[in-house]
Amino acid sequence: QVQLVESGGGSVQPGGSLRLSCDASGFSPGSHAMAWFRQVAGGEREVVACASRTDGKTFYADTVKGRFSISRDNSENSVYLQMDSLKPDDTATYYCAAAEACGSQEYLYDYWGQGTQVTVSS
Repeated sequence: QVQLVESGGGSVQPGGSLRLSCDASGFSPGSHAMAWFRQVAGGEREVVACASRTDGKTFYADTVKGRFSISRDNSENSVYLQMDSLKPDDTATYYCAAAEACGSQEYLYDYWGQGTQVTVSS
C-alpha cells in the first residue's frame, strides 16, 4: 500500500524556520519526482518545490525561491522541505506528492500525503 506521511508542521513566528519531512512507503521515492504543494483554506493547491527523478534538478515557486530548499534521502525513502525566513503568507497546509516528472498541475501527481499545517504568525 502506497503511503506518504508528512510531519514537522507547526506554528512559528515570522522569520523562523521549519523542516517538513515526508516518509514514503509502498514505493520508492527515488523512482519518482517528489514535490511539496501547499494550500490555504478555500484556495487551490500550488506547487512550492519539486525534486526531479533523474538529474537531481530542483524547482521552486518564485514566492519561496531562496528561502525554501527541497532535498531527498532515497536510502531513507524520505523527502524534506527546509523552510527559512518564513512569512505569514507561507501559512498553509503542506502536502507531499509523487509524480513521473516535476510539474505544477495536480493531476500529474499519482500519490499524495494527508498534509501538515504550517502557521506563521506573531
